[in-house]
Amino acid sequence: MVHDDDSGDGEVEPDEHLRSFGETVKAFRKRAGLTQEQMAPLIGFSIQYVGSVEQGRRHPSDNYVRQAEGVLDAFGVIRIAARDLARKRGLARWFRRWAELEDRAVTLNTYECRSVPGLLQPESYARAVIEDVPPAPILAEVDARVQARSARQKLLHRTPYITFSFIIEPSVIKRQTAGREVTLELIDHLLECARLPNVDIQLMPEICPHHAGTDGPFRLIETDEHQWLGYSEGPKCGQVITDPKVVSSLNQRYAKLRIQALNPEDTVGLLMRMRGSL
Repeated sequence: MVHDDDSGDGEVEPDEHLRSFGETVKAFRKRAGLTQEQMAPLIGFSIQYVGSVEQGRRHPSDNYVRQAEGVLDAFGVIRIAARDLARKRGLARWFRRWAELEDRAVTLNTYECRSVPGLLQPESYARAVIEDVPPAPILAEVDARVQARSARQKLLHRTPYITFSFIIEPSVIKRQTAGREVTLELIDHLLECARLPNVDIQLMPEICPHHAGTDGPFRLIETDEHQWLGYSEGPKCGQVITDPKVVSSLNQRYAKLRIQALNPEDTVGLLMRMRGSL
């Protein structure tokens, strides 16, 4: 049986990750001494499908990955490459470089005033935030982005531990995105994350005459090479900041925010009171 497309995805614009996966499959196909025409019936897919994957124009389905891995005797390489591709699939193109830096982090500091940071979002809240921003994404896009966000959250539990600090405006919780039940789940999830030994969560006071974050949200990362980098994001765009002077100013800003914010213990108390008021 030939599967024209059992993944639910048609052709897309190629990107470096899809092209890299396609080149991996192509290399193993040539190693096996097969043409695309010979490989297609062996794995049960059309020649067009095989060609589109190798050109980086189609996301491979799980069935394609299984069949290609077996027929090409790829030592698990195709399966591993597909897993990495799936992790990046739901990430915005402008965010992927930062996501790759997160994988190398020893310290990650985040100030956010628009929504709860993605690393702290339960699935119900993540789905609501993704669905609310026009243009409305199709269900497959929502699912991919939620899955990618969930995959990134494994960093919270990775060992050796990454040291996380989150400073959040309480208004993003009091907004009650998606309603009361989702907000209760959100608060419970934040309380659970706050108990992790490597995670500090701090809420800003609702009344704060002096506030170092009025320029907007930003993130700071210390890589495994002990290099500090920053990140700033707006609608449909994101920028990794490498200029040492700018990164230094962001570190100064974050240090001031940590002083101005409620300490982690008082933050837990405020979260409990917010939960009780719902």
